[in-house]
Amino acid sequence: MGTRAKNSGKKAASSTATSAEQTEITVEKTKSAAKVDTKKKAVAKSKKGKKGSVSKIKNPETICYKKKDVSLKNLLKDYEMLKKGSPALNKFQRKAIRRYHREEALKPYQAELIRMQKCLENNNRRMIILFEGRDAAGKGGTIRRVTRYMNEKHYRVVAMAKPTEYEKTQWFFQKYIAQLPRGGEVVLFDRSWYNRAVVEPVFGFCTPEEYSNFMRGVVGFEKDLVRQGTIFVKLYFSVVREEQAKRFKRRKTDPLRQWKLSEIDVQAQDRWDDFTNQKYEMLKKTHTNIAPWTIIRSNNKHEARLNAMKVILNAVPYDRGNVDLDFVPDPNIVLSGAREKEIMDAQRIKLGSFVG
Repeated sequence: MGTRAKNSGKKAASSTATSAEQTEITVEKTKSAAKVDTKKKAVAKSKKGKKGSVSKIKNPETICYKKKDVSLKNLLKDYEMLKKGSPALNKFQRKAIRRYHREEALKPYQAELIRMQKCLENNNRRMIILFEGRDAAGKGGTIRRVTRYMNEKHYRVVAMAKPTEYEKTQWFFQKYIAQLPRGGEVVLFDRSWYNRAVVEPVFGFCTPEEYSNFMRGVVGFEKDLVRQGTIFVKLYFSVVREEQAKRFKRRKTDPLRQWKLSEIDVQAQDRWDDFTNQKYEMLKKTHTNIAPWTIIRSNNKHEARLNAMKVILNAVPYDRGNVDLDFVPDPNIVLSGAREKEIMDAQRIKLGSFVG
């Protein structure tokens, strides 16, 4: 009897212990599952935050820049305005910014022009650059950019006035010969002896005989210049009729440009076809291998100035300062005189007349 009671007590104790163990295991499993579930929720929350949920971390109100506190709110506002094109700036301010960037883009080439000028000086070489083209084609603006940083002692800009009665009695080239460069000097002609090829015959400022004599003699005159060591560049700035009219209109209304408007300019649009015919004859008879013409499309003033600088720099064999700079002219802006003549020939055959 006592033995049976002892055995039943042992069994009850064993059963109680087993039940407690099971309960403890169940609690441990529950805790483990809760931990796993908590981790899963944390990971899911983290992923959700990465996908675009708003962070609860607050940005600082100010940041330190150059030892000064700058409002982050204002910086972000300015950034948004810049992305949208700065609507707060008026058209004059936006134009000033564009002009600044265009002028900055020219500076590497202007630095090369200084090196080129130094090379000419050291080697006692002479250089002539002719700037020809229609009125308001951008010749003057290009000359100012080309010479802006050059040494004034070693270049001259020549813009010949109307010939005097005394000069009319001289050999036509005589007044121009007096302006030719010495050794180490660059002379830039803002219009040149080619006035007689285009402007003078259009307006009747010379006789047909004077025009004919000039066209026969100019090629030999230029060959002599080149043969005797002068570096010779002939640039013709070409602008379309609509753009020229737009620039004339601006000259009429802009007090800073009104001085550029002359009686000849007023008639330039009416005599457009006459000028085009004279341009064609000039290219046909005076574009030579020794003294070729280079045509600059100047509807875009900045591109015309930039590419004119490239043409001038490529005409002189000097040591480049910036070898990484692009010295290749844009083929859409710069054409040879021969190519321009071909285009004009094609226009005449196809349309019966020249376009420009």
